Amino acid sequence: MDEVLLRSLTPGVLTVLVRRGADFAAAEDAVQEALVEAVRVWPSDPPRDPKGWLVTVAWRRFLDATRADTARRRREDRVDEEPPPGPVPAADDTLQLYFLCAHPSLTPSAAVALTLRAVGGLTTRQIARAYLVPEATMAQRISRAKRTVSGVRLDRPGDVATVLRVLYLVFNEGYSGDVDLAAEAVRLTRQLAAAIDHPEAAGLLALMLLHHARRAARTAPDGSLVPLAEQDRSRWDTRLIAEGVGILQTALARDRLGEFQAQAAVAALHADAPTAGETDWVQIVEWYDELARLTDSPVVRLNRAVAVGEADGPRAGLAALAELDAALPRHTAVAAYLHERDGDRTTAARLYAEAARKAPNLAERDHLTRRAARLNAQLDAHLDADRDK
Repeated sequence: MDEVLLRSLTPGVLTVLVRRGADFAAAEDAVQEALVEAVRVWPSDPPRDPKGWLVTVAWRRFLDATRADTARRRREDRVDEEPPPGPVPAADDTLQLYFLCAHPSLTPSAAVALTLRAVGGLTTRQIARAYLVPEATMAQRISRAKRTVSGVRLDRPGDVATVLRVLYLVFNEGYSGDVDLAAEAVRLTRQLAAAIDHPEAAGLLALMLLHHARRAARTAPDGSLVPLAEQDRSRWDTRLIAEGVGILQTALARDRLGEFQAQAAVAALHADAPTAGETDWVQIVEWYDELARLTDSPVVRLNRAVAVGEADGPRAGLAALAELDAALPRHTAVAAYLHERDGDRTTAARLYAEAARKAPNLAERDHLTRRAARLNAQLDAHLDADRDK
């Protein structure tokens, strides 16, 4: 069974049902039933036209459910007779599903879940495992989202920025179950970038590829985080880096700079440096200035403070950090790093320990705790040496 093929056909089949008059929630349920039937039947009897087969089975499931539901009698009168089996137009309507699933009336978490289900073709169980929540909880989240968008027509123009933001959220979830959400986000963003002529779609794809290229070096064999400066750059995927840089250069040449292109430019500068010490931090600061102008994001300014600390020295970085709200997530961790770079190990150790208590996940907490422990060990060793003198 070709699971990738099934998932790639899902959005097109769903769109056919919606265009024939099925509401989104009922159509999505029918498509899921058709996918289950395909898993059962195809290994022994593969169809000549997989998409046509799925459309036929899903449409029958929809009709059966409609006729069995007395509360939908009036809608049943509007359902056309089942069309005869035959070739299904090859038009790709995936883009319209992106816009539907990223509808502004949905919360970000609901939009992500619905995108993974309807466009990505993942099961509710797979999405629940990826987000480490019970399957019933995820099923309720998806059901509420489907009800919200059921009355939305597919012929309305969508908001590309919202779609890109949803895909970015999917990518940032990374890997936490039997589905690699980072790889899935790359796959979906490739589809979107191929479907629309938009420099920010290309910028997001470039950003994902450049970050994904460093994945193998991002964790140690014991699962602990490896900071960018300490990563083994020979383990970076040069093929993905070359592809990401090429896509970014084409997007930047259009002179329509956006947030994701600027982020990708920062990632490209890191990828271009043979060693951490050869990183062009001055140019990275310039790109963060562009990002701050585009987004006015405090997170961008926090990252800029780190870059300033590398380009102009840790005290310049601390001065930039002092202009930001100390309650900002990871503010304490950045302060600890800059104080360590400035040689103030006592303050750095204290701040690393404080940042560890605020860490948003276990891996980051362990990383910061080890940093604090390392500095405290150095301080203890220094005290012992002084006593021995």
